Amino acid sequence: MQITPNPFRDALKAGQTQIGLWVGLADANVAEALAPTGFDWLLLDAEHAPNNVRTILEQLRAVAPYPVHPIVRPVQADVNLVKQYLDIGAQTLLIPMIDTPEQAERMVKAMRYPPHGIRGVGAALARASRWNQVTNYLNQADDHLCLLVQAETPLAVQNLKAIAEVEGVDGVFFGPADLSASMGFRGQPGHPEVVKTILEGIATVRAAGKAAGILMADPKMARQYLDAGAQFVAVGVDTTLLVRAATDLAAAFKGDPAVKRSGANASAQAPVDSSPRVY
Repeated sequence: MQITPNPFRDALKAGQTQIGLWVGLADANVAEALAPTGFDWLLLDAEHAPNNVRTILEQLRAVAPYPVHPIVRPVQADVNLVKQYLDIGAQTLLIPMIDTPEQAERMVKAMRYPPHGIRGVGAALARASRWNQVTNYLNQADDHLCLLVQAETPLAVQNLKAIAEVEGVDGVFFGPADLSASMGFRGQPGHPEVVKTILEGIATVRAAGKAAGILMADPKMARQYLDAGAQFVAVGVDTTLLVRAATDLAAAFKGDPAVKRSGANASAQAPVDSSPRVY
């Protein structure tokens, strides 16, 4: 059995743009429903969504048959969590709150087996190796993993060049929500100072030969960052899409006078039916 390639990492190295979607509903059915919708990657969020190693495993299995790459975000930059997510089959990790090159270097080591890193060797228990059925997994795994780190504070921006230049870091992701808050513009990811910082940051990351990424649901701003050189951009969030679509649908019918009239007439004329129904 051969090791599974990492098309996302290969695309970044080839300079290709990768468009993604944030997945925070923490459910395998949701992940599977979104998997064939056309995105290049899905971010399975275990930082702010109610996910754990087991629920991420279920979602990795759910999306595996589809041509989309799952990226996992742990709750924090923790060596033990990195080990667990790699062992269950994640190949690309997005690590939050990386402020220094030393923190980035530690994550690089967490992603790699000794002697080049500190990832614990337990392939016999790992889905990633198909439980030791992937030929020579231990000696191939490092070459198929992708490490993305998040710059979300002024300190990270100050150290951005050094972070991006760390060998083994494949990309730097800008978190507009945390970055804007830490810059003193909480709730204003579109503030001119925040946008300016991110645009300059994208240029710094690209100059270091690495890929830059961001989450931006505003189409105009997302295109602005793509035009500036961002390679992997998430353009929406599953929770937001669901709530917005449901809100619009309800408003379309509840705000329609004809619907209100027909509803009133129907309730006045129709006989009461108390039998149970299954839809």
